[in-house]
Amino acid sequence: MDDVISATSLLTIPSMEADIRTTPKGFLCVLCNVNIPNQPSLEQHLKGRKHETLSNVRSTRKSQEERSVFVSGLKPDVSNSDVAEYFQRFGSITDVIMDKNKGVYAIVQFDEVAGVNAALSHDEHQLKGLKLRVKPREKKEFKLIPKKKNYFQNLQEVCERLKPELCQLTSVNAQMQYMVERFQLGENEKKSRSLVIQLLQEVFVEFFPDSQIIPFGSSVNTFGIHSCDLDLFLDLENTKVFQAHAKANMEQAGEGVSDDGRSEDSILSDIDLSTASPAELLDLVAVILKRCVPSVDKVNVVSTARLPVVKFQHKELHLQGDITLNNRLAVRNTRFLQLCSGAEERLRPLVYTLRLWAKQKQLAGNPSGAGPLLNNYALTLLVLYYLQNCEPPVLPTVNQLKDMACEEEECVIENWDCTFPTQAIAVPPSKNTQELCSLLAGFFSFYAQFEFATNVISLRTGRSDPLTNVQKAAADDDMQQDCSAKPPQGGPRIGPMNILDPFELSHNVAGNLNERTARSFQKECQEAEKYCRSLQYQVKSNKGKSWGLVRLLTPQGEGPQARMDLLTVSILLRSEGLPEDLQNQQHVAKDAFSVLWFQRVCAVVEGIFQNVLKCHLVSAPEVLEEGQDVDLSSSLDDSGLSVESPVNPGPNVGGKRPLSSGSDDSVSPHGKKPRLTKRGRSVLSPWLWEQRHSVWAGRRKVRRELIKDSEAKAEGSCVELETQVTTHITEKEPQLKEALQFKLQPQLVVATESTSTLLKFQPIQDSEGVFQDFFHFLEVFLPKMVDTMLVKRADNS
Repeated sequence: MDDVISATSLLTIPSMEADIRTTPKGFLCVLCNVNIPNQPSLEQHLKGRKHETLSNVRSTRKSQEERSVFVSGLKPDVSNSDVAEYFQRFGSITDVIMDKNKGVYAIVQFDEVAGVNAALSHDEHQLKGLKLRVKPREKKEFKLIPKKKNYFQNLQEVCERLKPELCQLTSVNAQMQYMVERFQLGENEKKSRSLVIQLLQEVFVEFFPDSQIIPFGSSVNTFGIHSCDLDLFLDLENTKVFQAHAKANMEQAGEGVSDDGRSEDSILSDIDLSTASPAELLDLVAVILKRCVPSVDKVNVVSTARLPVVKFQHKELHLQGDITLNNRLAVRNTRFLQLCSGAEERLRPLVYTLRLWAKQKQLAGNPSGAGPLLNNYALTLLVLYYLQNCEPPVLPTVNQLKDMACEEEECVIENWDCTFPTQAIAVPPSKNTQELCSLLAGFFSFYAQFEFATNVISLRTGRSDPLTNVQKAAADDDMQQDCSAKPPQGGPRIGPMNILDPFELSHNVAGNLNERTARSFQKECQEAEKYCRSLQYQVKSNKGKSWGLVRLLTPQGEGPQARMDLLTVSILLRSEGLPEDLQNQQHVAKDAFSVLWFQRVCAVVEGIFQNVLKCHLVSAPEVLEEGQDVDLSSSLDDSGLSVESPVNPGPNVGGKRPLSSGSDDSVSPHGKKPRLTKRGRSVLSPWLWEQRHSVWAGRRKVRRELIKDSEAKAEGSCVELETQVTTHITEKEPQLKEALQFKLQPQLVVATESTSTLLKFQPIQDSEGVFQDFFHFLEVFLPKMVDTMLVKRADNS
């Protein structure tokens, strides 16, 4: 019966029936090869970016097939232009795709279907003495081909095979060196990449005289692994000079110049590099790759990236590559990593080990180059910064390297000072003699307690700057009028983890991270720190058990507790964003203010769930008996809402009287003030909430409808509007077949320089599998709404 209902409701979505199949557990999208648990999620999927993109690609390919003919009987000396010129007589041509490796067939694509009919109705086709065979292009069913996993994506399987060999080694140091040997690029791989670069250089120099193809990134920075991408920079500066001189000479001679002032026989006559946009140049690069470079396919222009690129694949080598323009800073960063690697031999084993660790713990390795995980460059900079802060330092700071450079080595790129020595011999050896195993354990200890939320990591100075100072400096720079000799304006993108590029100081290389990843990174560092203090890390097992790196590189757990650790939303205390009444309380209460702020946040969170999201409160928090002690590390089922006391507690901490600020707002939900236990913590039991509607599904569409005649507002910026959205959904959409129940435990975390409220969620009843969708919505919605309602409460008081 459920399937019948689902199928019937599916018919309300036009032209989608062929893509969707009903299953015992919900739906299957055949086009995207995705399982979908319920009707609201299905509707969201059909409106999603992936499904729409694949649908558009399928429509485009179907249209191309209908407007194309397949031509065989060609020979390698027949060019694209020869084929296009011949078939032009039958209709306008939009594209000619030839098999450039064998040169025996082509696909001719017409602008209209009439061109196909005219070509097929012609009795005989001859070109350069060759008798051509022309037939309709084969119609192929569109299928999503999943990407093949490369060597590194199969890391878990590879590490499993390496376990016996690693366990036989005598020390962690030897294990780390062994991992480098097994994962680093081999000599044959390096030679293959060099040949591809040479091939591309020979092709591109024909189109762009004096241009250069310069490799950067993992392939050449000494940290490359098997199957890593080949990152290339196409340098066109010399070509621009060449074109300008050629144009001037032609104009002066008055010969061979077309009406628009360009040389008719110049290979650059189709484009003026001095005025062409990056998008036009990238499109030209893509055309050259498609039509002129053997064994290259899957060429794709990615214009939405921070630095737009052309992606390609070399079929024979199974090598993925990127070509970018205007990326000299990336080339300089590569030289910087080469210098550090040459100056300190312990760096490569550390970086390789930590990259493998981060990949196994699902902290790094964005599959498509984008996403909320650490990229390899950001992780490497974390290693460098740690080594700069060892005692004594293992590596010098960027400013110290600048002082070691001679006058001829000075380098400025896009107004950023990128000076450092070109030779590693110019860097004095470190006085630090720690072994690799000790440095690895030190990395985890260093970042286990690091205050990421309030600090910005700078490799230039080798220290972390308070976030407020960096933001103020960026604001001061924006106010400067005379910036002719200064770097580009604007501060870095601030996020949960802030790591400044060593040279481009306006770029946060970890700006893509979300709070979940930053929190998971620190948690995994804390777990690794504990493990590195154990004998299992330090001493080889005589019984053949896993030890050392083997246990450290165990993949992230899949159990309930491991998943539970990720179901947390963090709300950071930002003093500058507090309403005036809370700022005044902060000034008076000082160290005790964190508890007052936490109580206010709890009250606001309750209001959001009950009034804005229309959740039903099944059970409210209850204050435990005064003096009763509860362990903060226990699970949701065993402990209530907990508050860690500040590092420097006020005079009330540890007492038996209730904490009071003199404000009625500083109370926990339902007006209850938490009492302090003997260990300086206030404890309440968790909330138990129930939600009967999918209030997270389709909110944007509903919001747009409600504000059609008024100015649009950002999500979470208007309490009344978001309440109306929820009300509309609950009134118009059917209820869930079984209500979703979840526990919510707020916890106050007070550190030296940051304070935050952690909202820990646990699904209790989720028969329809909707909790993950609900939680992903809350990750974005709750922090914004809490800030909004804190200000609103202050305005209304």
